[in-house]
Amino acid sequence: MFAEQYRVIAVSLRHYFPEPWDGHGDDFSILQHADDLAEFTKKLDLGSVHLLGHSRGGAVALNVAARQPEVVRTLILVDTSGLEALLPDTPEARALSAETQRMVDRLAVDLAKGDREAALRTYVEAVAGPGRWELMRPDWKQILFDNAATAIRPEERASLSCEAIRKFQFPVLPLTGEQSPKRYGEMARAIRRCASENVREPIVIPNASHAMNRNNPQAFNRAVLGFLSGR
Repeated sequence: MFAEQYRVIAVSLRHYFPEPWDGHGDDFSILQHADDLAEFTKKLDLGSVHLLGHSRGGAVALNVAARQPEVVRTLILVDTSGLEALLPDTPEARALSAETQRMVDRLAVDLAKGDREAALRTYVEAVAGPGRWELMRPDWKQILFDNAATAIRPEERASLSCEAIRKFQFPVLPLTGEQSPKRYGEMARAIRRCASENVREPIVIPNASHAMNRNNPQAFNRAVLGFLSGR
């Protein structure tokens, strides 16, 4: 649907699918991927682009915007991480911020037991909700099998501050799923409070969890294309 109106490029960052990475090396990080993505954009001479990032990819997109804003025309953040620093300093917010690391730690332990499918099922359903693993297509599951090492790689999520967000000079759209883990909606509302002039009111995709582009593609596409219209 996007390709009917725009040139669409789905970037596979270093060590992600289709590369079955073993998790070794020192060139896998949010900031490395942000620099890679900005350089890729410049190499293709694309000028400024509509940049969409989902989950960890949202943290990558945020850091592209912060480090090399000249390549960003609009920024679309889909259940993005990288905004944990915007959450209030309360016990509940600290617990929400720690959820991702707890899931990663659990995945690492489960993978070490040798049953990759059981480990990934537990991880997916912790993020997307009970029963989501069984609804996934085989090719989507294969991507997870191939890239399991990327999920458990220790890394700093490079969370941005309100001060950094206020420097953005382009429109920003946060989205979250109606059934997504609570932390994503809280971060979407927090970034809106930081910079209400440039950051749009978060859109909640109904009948969808973390993988909202797959759970409810019609509503997701409508929201994103509506935001991009005329930009």
